[in-house]
Amino acid sequence: MAEKLLIQAIHDGLDEALAEDERVVIFGEDVGTRGGVFRVTDGLKDKYGPMRVIDAPLAESLIIGAGVGMAANGLIPIAEMQFQDFSTPAMDQIMSEVARLRYRSNGDWGCPMVIRMPYGGGIHGALYHSQSIEAIYTHVPGLKVVAPIDPYDAKGCCEKQSSTPIPSSISSTRRRIGRSAEVPDEPYTVPIGKAKIVREGSDLTIISYGAYLYEALQAADDFVDEQGGSIEVIDLRTLKPLDNETILESVMKTGKALIVHEANRFGGIGGEIAAIIAEEAFAYLDGPVVRLTSADVPAMPYSPPLEKAFLLDKDDIRAAIDRLTAF
Repeated sequence: MAEKLLIQAIHDGLDEALAEDERVVIFGEDVGTRGGVFRVTDGLKDKYGPMRVIDAPLAESLIIGAGVGMAANGLIPIAEMQFQDFSTPAMDQIMSEVARLRYRSNGDWGCPMVIRMPYGGGIHGALYHSQSIEAIYTHVPGLKVVAPIDPYDAKGCCEKQSSTPIPSSISSTRRRIGRSAEVPDEPYTVPIGKAKIVREGSDLTIISYGAYLYEALQAADDFVDEQGGSIEVIDLRTLKPLDNETILESVMKTGKALIVHEANRFGGIGGEIAAIIAEEAFAYLDGPVVRLTSADVPAMPYSPPLEKAFLLDKDDIRAAIDRLTAF
């Protein structure tokens, strides 16, 4: 085991995927010579050559479209969108081709592709560099959407996804790329579609993912230290498919659910989770299912004070915990 940052863990997962299967190629803007805008692919072009780690033009629809052709012809492309915001020009390719190629061809053609999409704000990136639109892709049948925040999970997801025949999106938050954790040096995989209970409790369940997971953990710790009781915190890790079983078991135990995510409120993954809880665990609830999300505004502000106001922190989550535990 070694202490590694999130970006180092993803780098190692990509490195091992390239080493284990010669069909794996990385394709995207600046992934080669520069090593990626966040240095996730640093050194991989020198190690595997320009035919395995390929710098693409500044054209996201081309990156995904070429990736579909690669996948249909026996390769396993890992396509990188520098920012999740940049994926919108490629949405037709992702939704109509990547997700549906196997179905449209009656199983004759597959599309084993991984699309890396860093997301989220807090880096002063403003418009086009700060959005959280992962819920859009959870709506598309045929795609898996993975959002690991723990370095251990991030490395294991990269290795797992590169060996699957089902196309997937791996979304990694930008605001926590410097967080570290112990990560094994040897190859391993993390199960897709399985959430992780990162804090056990019995009085309230917090369901989150990405950068806000750590804010939720701090808020839970502060509440328990000051008020007593116990709070359970779930890291979803995978947004599609959702781990309904872990969510429902926790809520049935605690009777209260607080869903926290950075994406906009309307149409966010929190609404889907709330509906699942209402349908399957209504009789166990001791209070309303509460969503705590970013505001429904067009984009992350550039102004530092406005950006801070847009983002949630542990104090916002703590206030929501106080309100919900009062029921």
